[in-house]
Amino acid sequence: MGTPFARYDALALEGRRLQAIRWIQEGKKRRADIARELGVSRAAVSIWWSRYLAKGEAALRRRPRPGRPPKADPKTLARLPQLLHRGAMAYGFATDLWTTKRVAHVVEQEFGVHYHRDHVCRLLHTLGMSWQRPERRALERNEDVVQAWVRHRWPAIKKKPTSSTRPSSSRTSRRSP
Repeated sequence: MGTPFARYDALALEGRRLQAIRWIQEGKKRRADIARELGVSRAAVSIWWSRYLAKGEAALRRRPRPGRPPKADPKTLARLPQLLHRGAMAYGFATDLWTTKRVAHVVEQEFGVHYHRDHVCRLLHTLGMSWQRPERRALERNEDVVQAWVRHRWPAIKKKPTSSTRPSSSRTSRRSP
């Protein structure tokens, strides 16, 4: 396979388009081979070539992304996983449980940037992390004992329907006239 390119890195995507044009100009590779090498469709390579012929290299250059720029510098936010690894108690919280509200507080405290707690999960996702609820299980829990209880003891104490709650098996029933 070809060289892996960062999925959303605009500079890498631009480099991929320009590389395709260089290979077409050299004539050493077919467009299908170029597409396979770069991990794109043949149609994409053809579109790039058409744009290049129409407007030159400028048509293949990266353009600024529309929308509001990020509040915090991505390089600065890259430090966030290290900060969170210290634990929530290091920032004065009563427990070591990280919530989106707590992460938002730490981001504001450390970087001076306010993010709404609902946006924090997106922020964590861009860093390759996710917010997760901890399992509510005791550390001392013995799985073998729990499974044995579920298999043997639970069926014995499980409430079974009594004869008064079972549906009638007789087919004769009174019908009102």
